[in-house]
Amino acid sequence: MKKTLIIAEAGVNHNGDINNAIRLIDAAVGAGVDYIKFQTFKAEKLVSKNAKKAEYQIQNMGGEEDSQYAMLKKLELSLQDHETLINYCKSKGIQFFSTAFDLDSLQYLKDIGLELVKIPSGEITNLPYLRKAAKLFSKVILSTGMSTMDDISSAVDVFQTEGIFDITILHCNTEYPTPLEDVNLKAMLAIKEQFQTEVGYSDHTLGIEVPIAAVALGASVIEKHFTLDKTMPGPDHAASLEPVELVNMVAAIRNIELAMKGDGLKTPSQSELKNIAVARKSIVAARSIKRGELLSEDNLTVKRPGTGISPMHWDEIIGKIANRNFDEDDLIEV
Repeated sequence: MKKTLIIAEAGVNHNGDINNAIRLIDAAVGAGVDYIKFQTFKAEKLVSKNAKKAEYQIQNMGGEEDSQYAMLKKLELSLQDHETLINYCKSKGIQFFSTAFDLDSLQYLKDIGLELVKIPSGEITNLPYLRKAAKLFSKVILSTGMSTMDDISSAVDVFQTEGIFDITILHCNTEYPTPLEDVNLKAMLAIKEQFQTEVGYSDHTLGIEVPIAAVALGASVIEKHFTLDKTMPGPDHAASLEPVELVNMVAAIRNIELAMKGDGLKTPSQSELKNIAVARKSIVAARSIKRGELLSEDNLTVKRPGTGISPMHWDEIIGKIANRNFDEDDLIEV
């Protein structure tokens, strides 16, 4: 099993504060993730000024019912902020990544050298956006929250028409947090079967169990929101992991990768060979047996260790004649 690509989604959990963004990078480095991902957008190009917040955004922000525009305007990262974060990521040895939410932001991410584009779930039906992304980038990660198979197929066609086949499709549910009964993790397998691409999982559930399960099912990419503190104000904090949880998730995924290694053939491993004799059993004397006595169910039994005749040969031993005297618990020899 190859290494799972783990994307720590900082998103807008910096709350528009560059110092929080830097602290998020430090937390991602400490957890050992592969990428830390932010969001690149201009509010006026992303949302109309009268667009309402999602229900989860209102709930997670203490009932504030201002517009999406007002919320997002406070969460923008400037171009200077981007440069600061990119340079800080380089200094810390972690890959900077971001999702663009408008056409100009797509161009900006290309201009700063990104070759991998992440298509967020909300843009999967945005044909002009998909076409521009397909012309700019050579590798695609496609999130599929709120999507049907037809939606996914249409988006994949846009990229493949441009000759881009390095596509990873992420199963996703766009509810924050996602109820466990709505995860439908088997859909990830259906996506893999239908589109014959790499698949992964972008998780919005509480906790770390579901992304770990996704890796066991074959996810090659895991994306998970994280925050410095779940109680901070903002739309995504409540459904995000705190740093220690991110550490635990990464560690668990790396353990699952080890557990999934192997050729799939069921044979004793090197580590357990030494325990065969200890844990298995042999045919032994149930009581003293005299030479020439008939071996039977009355004078034989099965006990550890497994260094003698296997009990699987029981029927072959019953009815034979003892070739010597045996004391109780002696291994039977014939």
